[in-house]
Amino acid sequence: MIVELDQWLGIEVRHLAALQAVAETGTFRAAAMRLGYTQSAISQQIATLERIVGTKLIERPGGPRAVFLTDTGRLVLRHAEAIIARLQAAQADVTAMIEGGAGSLRVGAFQSAGSRILPELVRRFRADWPRVTVQLMESASDNELLVCVERGDLDLSFVMPPLPEGPFTAVELMRDPWALLVPTDSPLATRREPPSLREVADLPLIGARLCRSREQMHAHFRARGLEPNYVFHSDENNTVHGLVAAGAGVGLIPRLAVDENDERVLALDLGPKVPPRVIALAWHRDRYRSRAAEVFVELARGLCAELEQAPRTGVAA
Repeated sequence: MIVELDQWLGIEVRHLAALQAVAETGTFRAAAMRLGYTQSAISQQIATLERIVGTKLIERPGGPRAVFLTDTGRLVLRHAEAIIARLQAAQADVTAMIEGGAGSLRVGAFQSAGSRILPELVRRFRADWPRVTVQLMESASDNELLVCVERGDLDLSFVMPPLPEGPFTAVELMRDPWALLVPTDSPLATRREPPSLREVADLPLIGARLCRSREQMHAHFRARGLEPNYVFHSDENNTVHGLVAAGAGVGLIPRLAVDENDERVLALDLGPKVPPRVIALAWHRDRYRSRAAEVFVELARGLCAELEQAPRTGVAA
């Protein structure tokens, strides 16, 4: 059925929000509770949307069974999610513009960036922008952080390129080499040359579970016909250090994740055997970027340049 464009212009954001809520909760009642409407209001909004689109969007099996979207409903939902995300981003933009040099800057980060980069970065930023509160969100998933950037829930986020398709712009901050974390009494600690990539693959490895850098490392091994022998995965750097110190395995981690004050372990620099992971800051390319966000990015670039050049204690060449 061909529907005139002016009829589609009758679609309101609340209709799309109702469709999204019903799809995510599975019932009209739960969707109403989420959005603060009555159940009948949600039913009316869905009925209006279906009338404008010209076809059924939701199947209602009745009884205790959850409702579900038709094929057309799923198609409309994809567009609805994009529209709602842009509206949320617009709201965040207006808030940022009104607040000017005050308000908040919302930053996403993964663990090693959070522990090694953010503390000093936030200190430097607050010295120049004392009225801006830095709000932090940590996740091991780049995709989760970037979804928040797209929705407008985050202004900036530390990520590891390449970025997935989406409305993102990123600036590279630094290249973080990989290290092999071993107990200080390990025979590997006294070798004049670090082990080969094949030797590394055969070691009982301990590494991150979720982050993109592990996926990139795994792909690097497999491209050379090697299957790394992971015996444990953890997204907590302290856990990796503790297990290595206890002799449970050898850590394969980025340099930024190495606790250089942990005297129980030694980090062996793998050099050019493994390409370094790239750390970047990303933001929504179509959103207004405040002066505070621009300054934060510039400070991050300067700090990361210092970290790249800093001498590494606890790391053997």
